[in-house]
Formats: sequence, structure tokens, C-alpha cells
Amino acid sequence: MLSKIKDIAENLAPRLIEIRRHIHAHPELSGQEYQTAAYVAGVLSSCGLQVQETIGKTGVMGDLVGKTPSQNVLAIRTDMDALPIQERANLDFASRKPGIMHACGHDVHTTVGLGTAMVLSQLPEAIQGTTRFIFQPAEEIAQGAAWMVQDGVMRDVNAIFGVHVFPSIVARNIGIRYGCLTAAADDLEIYIYGESGHGARPHEAIDAIWIASQVMTTLQQAISRTQNPLRPIVLTIGQINGGRASNVIADQVWLSGTVRSLHPETHANLPEWIEGIVANICQAYGATYEIKYSRGVPAVINDSYLTQILEEAGREAWGNDHIEILNEPSLGAEDFSVYLQHAPGSMFRLGVGYSDQYNFPLHHPEFEVNESAIVTGVVTLAYATYKYWNQSLL
Repeated sequence: MLSKIKDIAENLAPRLIEIRRHIHAHPELSGQEYQTAAYVAGVLSSCGLQVQETIGKTGVMGDLVGKTPSQNVLAIRTDMDALPIQERANLDFASRKPGIMHACGHDVHTTVGLGTAMVLSQLPEAIQGTTRFIFQPAEEIAQGAAWMVQDGVMRDVNAIFGVHVFPSIVARNIGIRYGCLTAAADDLEIYIYGESGHGARPHEAIDAIWIASQVMTTLQQAISRTQNPLRPIVLTIGQINGGRASNVIADQVWLSGTVRSLHPETHANLPEWIEGIVANICQAYGATYEIKYSRGVPAVINDSYLTQILEEAGREAWGNDHIEILNEPSLGAEDFSVYLQHAPGSMFRLGVGYSDQYNFPLHHPEFEVNESAIVTGVVTLAYATYKYWNQSLL
């Protein structure tokens, strides 16, 4: 079966590159993936899949029924949205939309998902049950997965695979991670309320800017002295606003940031921990406060059995030299984790880097991929799907 999958994927390679370049040249922002979704639905329909559009707002779902009908479902999720970045990569198929770019590889993800469907649709004997292809909108704003789940894409799903490009891994290699792959990511807003006064008479006022600086400093110091260093936390204040004039003590400051963590217990306790620090500082200096802590997406924790299937599929398809076991997680976030609240799953890293040039990171205006990685992703997912259906009890 592996040789059949490889042969079909290689024959499809020119078409897959054409698909990727079309999507890359016509990027759409989160929640606005109308043309991309229509294009995806057209390809899936041409392969004989049962297609549903406008699911999860601008998402698409395609079911491929195997040789043995069953209520069991294996899902494969890819995402479709682009970023508000002006592309600077010198490509013939560069973005035609000013200020919008596929700088995170979602054009590749979509193509790999379509390619996997195209391959497996030609091999009905390769799968049993139903393989569900989920093309998700709005991953970049961490909302699309929830939209898709709300519209029922995880109904009857027993397992789910995902893929994400990785420029620091060279093309034709894949990265496998057991356990935690990406971090939980939450949003934080802190309002400090003091009392205004003359800049020359600070003792008659309550300086919200100075108190905010104490909050920021203490939060960073407290991470290193009150939190388990084996369960890392990254707290970044990315915005701060306060004050009206250079000689007027500010009565209000707004702080906004992101909080990343890997361990579920740490993640659960973060709001209480942060509020305790802010409350103590404000009380000490006579200020009041307000905190808005918004839960984002949880950590992606890969299922060991499904990760093993991906690893075995990769080793059999490409050889041991092309498999990298990732020893560290990423503190980036992925709303693939939302699906994992409904079924076990695993996401692998698809190498897209060049071996002979500098590879710009994700979200960079000059981000570029080695397109040979597309076939690698398609074969890995298609063969992992075959192995799943032939190892799992229906």
C-alpha cells in the first residue's frame, strides 16, 4: 500500500504545487476564507467526497467513506487562513492582496489536506470507516476550531491527525513529538487605578504608572521564585497605555499581554496567582485594580498511540534519517487543542526548510517553503491513515 500511495502522490505533485501556489497568491484573513473554502470544496467534490460548506462559518468538511462502512470516524484537520502581513518574498506567485500573506504555511496545510484526500479517494481499499477532512478557518485568531466543533465536525470522531509546517526542519523530514507539543495561551488585561496629581508633588497622588511598573516587574520576578521551573510560564506584556501629560501623575494605566504555559495544573491556577500579586501591590500603594483574564486555547498534548502511528508511517515511508524526535515543546499556541477535548489526536511537524539557505521563521514577511515538502506531508498522512484503519478495531 505504501508504494501505491507514493506513486499516486508523486504523480499528483505538479497539481499539488499548482494548488498551493493558487492559494498562496489569493490569501484570506481569519473568518474571511470564502474563496479558499469554495476552491477546497470544489477539489473535494471532484474526488467524490461528501462535502459540507459554510460549516464553522467559513469552513469545509469532506467525508471519504471507506470500503467498510462504519460509524467510526478518523479526522484530518488542516487550516486555511492567512495573516495581516505584507509579503516581501520574491515569488512569481506572491500574494496579490496587499497586506495579507500566507506567512504561517496554511496554504501548505490546505494543500496537504487536499492531496491526502485526492490520494485516498483513489485507494478505497486503503481505509475503513470514514475519514473526515476538516478545513478550518480562523486558526490565527484561535477561534476557528471552536466554530467547527460547534457545528458538529467532531461528531462520531474517534481520533484526529494534524500537521503544521516547521521551517527549522528541512524539507523531506518530519518532526514527531510525544506529549505536549504547544502551549496553552491566554489573554490578560490589567487596569491600575490611582489618583491624579501634580508631577512635582507625588506624595499627594497615587501614581498608576509607577504601580503598573511594580506589577510588571513583580510578575516576572515571581515566575522565577514561586513557580515550578520545570513547568515553564511565559508572561509578556505587549501593550501599555497611561498618562496624559509629562507633568501630570497618571491616575489610570492599562496593561495587555499574553500568558503561555505547558502544564494543565499550572494553566488552571494562573488567574488566581496573577490576581494575588496585583492585589497585594495595589493594596500596598493605595491603588485599585481590575483584571480581565481570558482563557485562550489549551495546550496540544499528543496522544501516544496516534503519535506512534505517525512516527511509524514516517519511518517506513522515508527512513529513520528523515524522522526527528522533538525533545522540546513550543510555547506557541494551536487551536488544534480544541479538537483534542473531544477525541485523542496527534499533530506532527512538516519540515519545509531549505538545507542551503537561511529559512525565515513563521510569521515573517519573507517566509518561504520548500515545496517538495508537500508530497512528504501527503504521503505521511495518507499512510498514517491507512495504518490507523488497519490497526484499529472497528
